[in-house]
Amino acid sequence: MNQDISYLQRLNRPEGPVDVVLDTDTYNEIDDQYALAYLIKSEEKLHLKAVYAAPFHNEKSSGPEDGMEKSYQEIHHILDLMEKQELKEHVYRGSAQYLPDEETPVASDAAAHLAALALGYTPEKPLYVIAIGAITNVASALLMKPEIKDRIVLIWLGGNAHEWPDNKEFNLFQDVAAARVVFGCGAALVQLPCMGVVSSFTTGPGELETFLRGKNKLCDYLTDYTEKEGAAGSKNSCWTRVIWDVTAVAWLLDGDFMCDRLVPSPIPQYDHHYSFDPGRHFIRYVYHINRDNLFEDLFRKLAQ
Repeated sequence: MNQDISYLQRLNRPEGPVDVVLDTDTYNEIDDQYALAYLIKSEEKLHLKAVYAAPFHNEKSSGPEDGMEKSYQEIHHILDLMEKQELKEHVYRGSAQYLPDEETPVASDAAAHLAALALGYTPEKPLYVIAIGAITNVASALLMKPEIKDRIVLIWLGGNAHEWPDNKEFNLFQDVAAARVVFGCGAALVQLPCMGVVSSFTTGPGELETFLRGKNKLCDYLTDYTEKEGAAGSKNSCWTRVIWDVTAVAWLLDGDFMCDRLVPSPIPQYDHHYSFDPGRHFIRYVYHINRDNLFEDLFRKLAQ
């Protein structure tokens, strides 16, 4: 088991401002837009260096490349709503396909930029990589430049709770090979599991109308989009919507937003389950979200 002090220190929440990049499948769901805006609104702690468009494939895209391109355009849309056009030069297109295997990277502007950027950091002062989609871009960068594993800390919303009966979670199952790369390479990793943990981070129309409606263009866009998706995705008139991706940004912020612990790194399998080896290196595992505390901070910042 990895007991290197420098490695374990990288698994602690950092004090003071840090440099971050965001890897996001922004067009896939509404939660990525919240996460991107929340990150930008937390600039006192998080210094955004780049945004990478991640691939995805579902009913909103014709394939991973189309999903990535739509995400790239949606990132620009959010920046327009926030009047943050100066950040557009730091947005990069990501992978057009998933990893073909666990040893071959997928070339993209995002992966190349991340690999080069991370080389400028150190184990004592790492680059923080917030990932909220399929992990292809990050895994590709690690395969291109394996030495960056000691220069980054990866905070990934991916996989389900370790006790959940299956691991067929959207961000992970799209590219299991990439997930196996990041869980196995020895990079410092913070996992925010979806079902069984972050699935509790939900909001509904009453809160959206109270705390976001009418505050600014961004808030109206988020409210309209969330209410549309929430109503369409539920058979009930009383619905809530999970805003998953915000939690990955929040792990880096000061505040009583979640509980976590060190656990041996799990092994994602191609049959959509985990295997476990107690001798594996540690990761930090989030097991509870303090939902009200985090939504209060999120809504306050978005409404500014």
